[in-house]
Formats: sequence, C-alpha cells, structure tokens
Amino acid sequence: MSIATTNGALASRSISQSAYRMALYPVLVIFGIALIALSAKIQVPFWPVPMTLQTLAIAGLAAAYGFRLGLATIIAYLAAGYMGAPVFAGPAAGPLYFVGPTAGFLAGFVVLTAITGFVADRVRSGNAFALFGAMIVGDILLFAMGFAWLAYFFVTGSGNMLGAETAWSIINPFIVGDIVKMALAAALVPAISNLMRNK
Repeated sequence: MSIATTNGALASRSISQSAYRMALYPVLVIFGIALIALSAKIQVPFWPVPMTLQTLAIAGLAAAYGFRLGLATIIAYLAAGYMGAPVFAGPAAGPLYFVGPTAGFLAGFVVLTAITGFVADRVRSGNAFALFGAMIVGDILLFAMGFAWLAYFFVTGSGNMLGAETAWSIINPFIVGDIVKMALAAALVPAISNLMRNK
C-alpha cells in the first residue's frame, strides 16, 4: 500500500482512499475510545508522582485522526465516561466525575484534540515540529483549564475551594512528563506515516 505525503491527518487521507470509508469512521472512533481508556489505566513510574499515558494517546490520535474525527472520538470517549463506562483513570465514572477534581482536564482534552487535529489537517503528517507545537499549545491550555477548575471552581467535601497555591502544587509534577508525552506523540505519527508510505 502506498500513501502519498500530502497535507492532512494520516487517518483522513487513508480513509479517503478506501471504498469502505463510511464503515471505517465508527470503527476508528471505537478504537480511539478503547486506546484512550487503556492509556488512562496505565501508570508509568515518574518522579515525584506516577503518570498515565492518557494525554499521549489523545494527542497522538488527534494528530492521526485530524480535527473532525479526533473531536468525534474524544467527545464519544467523554460521553462513554458520563454514562458510567470505566474509561477514566480512576475506578469510577458517571456524571459526578464531571464535577470532580479532574473536570477541568476532561474539558481540556477537547481543546488539546481540537488544536492538534486542526493543525494536523493542514500540515504534512511527517511534520513532527508543527505537530509538537500544536500539541504543546493544546497541552498548555489543558493544564490551564485543569488548574483553573481546581483552584477556583472545584469544591471539596468540606465545602472549601483549593486555591491557586494548592492547585499548582497538584498539577506541577505532571508538567515535565506531559512535555515528554507530547514529544513522543509528535514523533509517533510521522513514524507511522513513513512506515505506511514504504509498504
């Protein structure tokens, strides 16, 4: 199989060449949901706290899927969690998860996906630098939303808000790990694209 190096996300270009493209969309969405859910459950030892591979999977899928398919996948993933499917990092799911401490990050997943997918649709899939830049911008906004929710909107069981200092101490250990994950995701999509072109 040979795929030309043209602009557009990898999955979008591949699907456009398939006679079964309408059937492939829901399959790719289901695959994306499963991959994000699995990545949320995997903990990687990282100092000072372990991290999951969730943002790595989301950024990578967004770069491979593009804007529309990427957004459809992340929204379907969040909808599955809202309905109670165990797709999040913790053992629980359901509507209450969306007012819990990670609610800002869940909303940030959509922003990360949208920005990365938008850029992926407009650059060559082998352009790791453009993809990395988009992922970093999306990840910064994701962290900003997660921080803002924790600091100013999330109410603890005792009825108090955490405040900026406590919120920052919670998210700060994850920042370096997420930069590494964005770099890995940005390198992964061009590598897959190159493999497919060489087949």
